[in-house]
Amino acid sequence: MTDELAVRVRGLHKRYGDKHAVDGLDLEVARGEIVAVLGPNGAGKTTTVEILEGYRHRDAGEVTVLGQDPQTAGRDWRARIGIVLQSSSDLDEATVTELVHHWATFYPHPRDPEQVIDAVGLREKAKTRAGALSGGQRRRLDVALGIVGNPELLFLDEPTTGFDPEARRAFWELIAGLRDDGTAILLTTHYLDEAEQLADRAVVVSDGRVVATGAPADLGDRNARQAMVRWVEDGEHHEIRTDTPTAVVAELAGRFTEIPGLQVLRPTLEDIYLSLVDAKESVR
Repeated sequence: MTDELAVRVRGLHKRYGDKHAVDGLDLEVARGEIVAVLGPNGAGKTTTVEILEGYRHRDAGEVTVLGQDPQTAGRDWRARIGIVLQSSSDLDEATVTELVHHWATFYPHPRDPEQVIDAVGLREKAKTRAGALSGGQRRRLDVALGIVGNPELLFLDEPTTGFDPEARRAFWELIAGLRDDGTAILLTTHYLDEAEQLADRAVVVSDGRVVATGAPADLGDRNARQAMVRWVEDGEHHEIRTDTPTAVVAELAGRFTEIPGLQVLRPTLEDIYLSLVDAKESVR
């Protein structure tokens, strides 16, 4: 089982003074799996990811990333991971083509830099200096630099910040393709629709601990929660929460040829996420 895991974390702890930023966190990411880590600011997400990337030391716990401890792993290990940070320092004078080709030389088995430029939608900006790119275009360049090494494990921290809707969809297709090729991906995002679209599993972190994990559709027993049935009758809006929405709709269908304003709503991922985080905060 360990060989099938790109990331394995048990009992992770990290303290800053009196604050326990990470408090006994457990996490797994299988090879070829996309895991989205969700949580409010200050929940411990960034600290956890930095420990996994080898940029921060832990106080306690077991951490294995691609079979090695990030605290002691060397350059060969680092060449096997890709990182797309939430922000990065600008290399304003180099063009997109120069940067992507240069980054590719750092890795033993990189992707074709020209294909990467196409994949992130920067072909028309290939000869543009990084300093002249818009915020969204610079974000695409960050992604290109993160994936050009053809990593076995990719860390994505808020990757689509600044993307327009069309660019976000194209990026989602790119990430899904990487997963299909066997790349494990750990994604942190505040966009819950992004987590729902991309993630095989979502992990909700609050106060330094995992409070829920599962497929986005099943997180927090989402599918088992009551549905809301809404309709219009005699000019008035009606709604009912029920465990048996099909039965309610069947009863309404017996009274109407076409049920006016019919809606059957299940809790959204945002509803579940907020309830999980609020429940954790209420017991602190």
